[in-house]
Amino acid sequence: MSAVGLGCNNLGRPGTTTESLAGTREVVNAALESGVTFFDVADVYGAPRGRSEDLLGQALTGVREHAVIATKFGMDMQGTNGPDFGARGSRRYITRAVESSLRRLNTDWIDVYQLHRPDPSTPLEETLSAADDLVRSGKVRYVGHCNLAGWQIADAAWTARTANLTAPVSAQNHYSLLEREAERDVIPACGRFGLGLLPYFPLANGLLTGKYQRETEPPAGSRLVGRDRLLADAPWDRIDALRAFARERGITMLELAIGWLAHQPTVASVMAGATSAEQIKSNAEASRWTPTAEDLQEIDRICPPGRR
Repeated sequence: MSAVGLGCNNLGRPGTTTESLAGTREVVNAALESGVTFFDVADVYGAPRGRSEDLLGQALTGVREHAVIATKFGMDMQGTNGPDFGARGSRRYITRAVESSLRRLNTDWIDVYQLHRPDPSTPLEETLSAADDLVRSGKVRYVGHCNLAGWQIADAAWTARTANLTAPVSAQNHYSLLEREAERDVIPACGRFGLGLLPYFPLANGLLTGKYQRETEPPAGSRLVGRDRLLADAPWDRIDALRAFARERGITMLELAIGWLAHQPTVASVMAGATSAEQIKSNAEASRWTPTAEDLQEIDRICPPGRR
C-alpha cells in the first residue's frame, strides 16, 4: 500500500473536474504514475450514489492489478440495494451491497471492504461473519472498519479472534495535526490489535494546505468558498504557528501535514482527495518529508497530543 492514497469522494461530485470520466481518468492515471496505488472509495460517494465507484472502476480498466481498492458499506444508499430496514451491517444487506460494489467497480474482488460506521441494529459478530464469508469466497481480500471508537476496535478484534473469523486489518478515523483525538484510544487500540490506521481529513478540509489565511477571502474555486463558519471557527493561532514552522524548515504546509501523519505509528496510508493531476502529484511528493525528533517536539508544542 502506498504511503499516500487517493480519497475518491470527489469522483462524480458535481462541480468538480472529476465529475466526468475524463477528469477522473486524468487524476487516477497521475496517481499511478506518482506511485499512488491505494484508492479509497465508498458506495455512497458521488451523485447519484455509487457514481464514484463506477468512475473509479472505469478509470482502472486494464490496470486493476496495479491498484489496491478499498470501498465501504453501511451508509444509506437510498434503496439502491433494496430495503435495508436500517440494518446495514446485517448479513442480508452486506451480501447485496458487495455485489453492487463489485459491479460498479468492474472488478472480481475488493482488496479492503470496510464497515462505514457502526450499526447498532446488528450484532457485531453477524457483520464479521458475513465479511468472513466474503473473504473465504474470494470476493473480498481483507476487512476493515471506519469511525469506531477504541473500545469498539478492541471488541471487533476480540470477537473475530474468539469466533475464528477474519479479523479487521484497518481502521479509518479522523486524524490530522488539528484533530489528534484519535491518539487517546483509537491509535493505542490499533497498535495493540495490529490494525493499520487510515486517517481521513488529513488536511483538515484544506486548512492545512497553506492556501487559506486568517480574515482573508478563500481563493476562488477552492473548497472553502462559502463555508464562512468553518473559516471563522478555524484554530488560526495553531495554523499560523504551523505555517511559521514549515517556512523555517523550507517545506510546504502540505509536506508538513502529510509527512507528519505518514510518520505516525500505525498509519498505513494518508488518504487525501484530489481533483487534478497536479494535486495528486503534490500529495505523493509530500510524504517524502521526514520530521526529526526535535521537529516532533515542536509540533507537539504547537498542536498538543490528543487534542481536538
